[in-house]
Amino acid sequence: MISTVLTETKDKMAKAVESAKEDFATVRTGRANPQLFQKIMVNYYGTATPLEQLASLHNQDARTLLITPYDKSALRDIEQGIRDTPNLGANVGNDGIVIRASLPELTQDRRRDYVKIVRAKGEEAKVVVRNVRRKAKDELDALKSEVGDDEVARAEKELEAVTKNHVDAIDDALKRKEAELLEI
Repeated sequence: MISTVLTETKDKMAKAVESAKEDFATVRTGRANPQLFQKIMVNYYGTATPLEQLASLHNQDARTLLITPYDKSALRDIEQGIRDTPNLGANVGNDGIVIRASLPELTQDRRRDYVKIVRAKGEEAKVVVRNVRRKAKDELDALKSEVGDDEVARAEKELEAVTKNHVDAIDDALKRKEAELLEI
């Protein structure tokens, strides 16, 4: 029973770390990256649809992304969805076939703003990991009468070690992203 709780906890914490890394990838650096547009939602026939389901994304050059819709009638909706996305700052234009999203050069102030955004996302991920730990600790406490205090105490030590490893993984990813953002 204890091993089940710990295994489920490790899986949930690993998913939180992966989610944090994906969130970090959506914050732009100096280069255009299709992952920046991954979480953009487009109003497609009245339904919020992820951009990646409506179009293919390719780098044209370092600061320009080429967006080719699968359905040409969605061109204007996709363009509007990109324009409405906060913290992106992309200049968007279309030629009737493809959309070109040009990302302006980042200023030092903008880079600092992005670092703040990334730190907030990192803190949210750490909160998720801590919530998973708290839930697992409650489950372990409920097992005390069945397996004994010593087994639960050992499991709690392992739980703390697992939590620390996952929080450290988030911190490492955060440091890498901050360095990437501040790099000129």
